[in-house]
Formats: sequence, C-alpha cells, structure tokens
Amino acid sequence: MKTTINALLIDDTQSILNSAKEYFSSHAVIKIVKTINNGKEGLDYILEHANDFDMILLDIIMPEVDGITILEEMKAKGINKSIMVLTSYNKEEAMRLLNPYHIDYLMLKPIQMETLEKRILDVANFTIPLESKDSKIELAISRLLHDLGIPSHIRGYQYIRESVYMMYQNPDMVGGITKCIYPEVASKYDTTASRVERAIRHAIEVSWTRGDYDVMEELFGHSVDYDRSKPTNSEFIATLADNLRLNKKLVMI
Repeated sequence: MKTTINALLIDDTQSILNSAKEYFSSHAVIKIVKTINNGKEGLDYILEHANDFDMILLDIIMPEVDGITILEEMKAKGINKSIMVLTSYNKEEAMRLLNPYHIDYLMLKPIQMETLEKRILDVANFTIPLESKDSKIELAISRLLHDLGIPSHIRGYQYIRESVYMMYQNPDMVGGITKCIYPEVASKYDTTASRVERAIRHAIEVSWTRGDYDVMEELFGHSVDYDRSKPTNSEFIATLADNLRLNKKLVMI
C-alpha cells in the first residue's frame, strides 16, 4: 500500500509556492517533491523526471509555456498523472479549455492550504491506515513543534523532529544524543553533527520566545516561569519523546 503522495507544484505565484512548501514540509502523507514557477521549466522537469511524482498541481497561465501546453505534451508522450489545476481563470472558460484532457480537480484561486490538503487526499483517494502508528507519531511530533512555536522552514525543526522520533523509538538513546542522534541526523540530511546541534539550539531559542506558554509549562514545568530558562537540547528532545510515550491521547490522533 502506498504511504505517501508525491506532488509536483508548477505555478508562477510565488506566494503559493512558499505557502505550500512550508505547509507540507512536515506532512506525514503529502510530499511536495519540487516547486517550479515557470511553465517551460515545469514541462522539462515532467519529461525528465516522470517517475518522481504521482500528482501535478498545475497553473494554467504561466511564463513561456502555459498549463494547456504542458497537458498537451503529457498527452502526446503518454505521461499519465493525477492532475489538479489551480487557476484564477474564469471557471467556465477553464473547463472548456481543459475538456480534452483528464483533469481530476479544478481549484480556483485564491487557495487555502487546508483546502488544498483535503482535495489532494480526495483526488488520490488516500486514507491514512488506522494501524499506521508511524504516521500518527510523526503528526503528533509536528503538532507539538508547531505549538512550541518552531517554524517549519528552519533546519532545526527538521532535526528536532527526526531526533524526537529516534528517541521515541529508542528511549535508551537519552544519554547518547551527541554520539548517536546528532551523527545519524547529520547523515540523513547530509550535514555535520555540530551543525545539527547548533540548528537545534537555535530552534529551541526561537521556541522560547514565541511558543504557546500553556504548552511549554505543561511540558517543561516551572522552568518556563524562571526567567524563561531554556532546556538543553537533550532535555528538550527527551521531554518531547517522553510526552509522546505517556500521552494516551496519541491513539486518538
């Protein structure tokens, strides 16, 4: 059974590209494999990397090559993918232009990311299996990090998420964050252990200035009140991992 939806986003509206990258960066199911803001570059990528994605989120009006031309080329080359068209074009006219092609969904701009998420899952006919504990845990970690005020676009967010998941799976790692977790995370993200450590420290500092106070107090106790003193990297990661193990609500996510 397929566990992810790999989507290619081609749209010349930079705000949509930025919002989608941030919104789906920590999604347990939907992965934006690439964002492209130019029709010609988008077509070239489709022709060269047709096996790298399952779905295309496609604008109609773009520089150099428009969305209709992309659909024509895909049809001519026999490239079959799920297609969601995102457009500010008149709906009736868009439907007329798109009629010769197999379009799974037409979405009119402006676009809300929450709605886009639902439509992607609908088009892919995707349901997260109830027994998929890993997906539930990843979603729970992401929600905790968002509540703690850590922006998903900074590197430390990804490193903490990976570290918490590793410690959740292997509680004995609590004493080996420097020797075990940092090097393993660094290897996965093609960086160094020292950079992982610094990025996590920066993310915690960001959290301590913008996180949800109630969530922080619940997780870290009175240390939040004492001059908002920050936990060490190890304490932060271990606390989140312990919370996931002890929180009985996890099964209801």
